[in-house]
Amino acid sequence: MSAILHPCAEEARFEPLALARLDQVLHVEQQAYSHPWTRGNFTDALATGYEAQLLLAGDELLGYFVAMQGVEEVHLLNLTVAPRHQRQGWARVLLDALALWSRGRAAQWLWLEVRASNERARGIYEAHGFRRVGERKRYYPAAAGQREDAIVMSLHLC
Repeated sequence: MSAILHPCAEEARFEPLALARLDQVLHVEQQAYSHPWTRGNFTDALATGYEAQLLLAGDELLGYFVAMQGVEEVHLLNLTVAPRHQRQGWARVLLDALALWSRGRAAQWLWLEVRASNERARGIYEAHGFRRVGERKRYYPAAAGQREDAIVMSLHLC
């Protein structure tokens, strides 16, 4: 039996999302969410030129983010930490990288939506400095054909 290195034993690094890694991303996405992004969502984001970065340790996918640049702002569309690597600080690493990338593009604001029921994610965003600024009614799909509200949050980068 071969030894398995814990991801923390290898240096974590960022890498742009390439189609060659899309199956790996989709596997994590499907594990992490009841209503995951589809292959089409990711390929459309890449084709449009959105920023999509993977956080890897060796060949292990720790997490990723997809963001859209606007005029003096960036909108976070998807931030995911692989379920087996959650509660280890990787979301903060991803958010730090996103903020750094955003500042490099002269963005003044970061925006996101998060499910109203996702208290853990909201806590991570708040700890990172994001503030609740609004709500989008019935924004997300939910179980049994229902819809769930989104909390709109923003972070001033200056």
